[in-house]
Amino acid sequence: MRKKTFAAAALLAAATLTLSACGSGDDGNSPVAVVSEDTATQAATVLDTPFEKPDLVLTDTHGKKYDFRAETKGRPTLIYFGYTHCPDICPLTMNNIAVAKKSLPKAEQDKLLVVFVTTDPARDTASELGKWLKGIDTQFVGLTGDFATIQAGARTLGISIEPTTKDKNGKLVSVHGTQVVAFSPKTNGGYLLYGQDTTVDDYTKDLPKIIKGETP
Repeated sequence: MRKKTFAAAALLAAATLTLSACGSGDDGNSPVAVVSEDTATQAATVLDTPFEKPDLVLTDTHGKKYDFRAETKGRPTLIYFGYTHCPDICPLTMNNIAVAKKSLPKAEQDKLLVVFVTTDPARDTASELGKWLKGIDTQFVGLTGDFATIQAGARTLGISIEPTTKDKNGKLVSVHGTQVVAFSPKTNGGYLLYGQDTTVDDYTKDLPKIIKGETP
């Protein structure tokens, strides 16, 4: 098993280097500050110093206030920052997690929280997020709100996002980091990082460990 260990502080310092425009083909997941690494294949990057949960108070798909720290306390949680108009990386990532989640026993599926935070709140209203996530997994939590709040919360996890802009073809795009962060139900720390190339099989293998707060 390859266990890649990264310094969380270095990830934060290099946050501006971990951006990917959905549909651009850019990787956006270049590793930084490797502390230790062996040679076998393992999807999870284990952080030597886990991230604290971001202090995010946003709005869920029902239009209600959602305090991320309070709502996810003591529960295995995955968080991803993306947007519903993304043509590739965002829906692929969320669908991969959804398919893997379905392989879990029902009781474990109910324990797992998967939170999708929009990076394009102007278009991703609570209603739009709800419609989009309903087609992926009805248990997934969608959050929207003030862009500055979302950006600051993502930054504490070493994930950079930029305001939605038009590309050279006039299409609106959201440039954002494509990492999934897993939080332990035991410590509430964000101890695992997954890149955009993580497969259904990778999540299927790791989710049972994440449910228990163990390291894959």
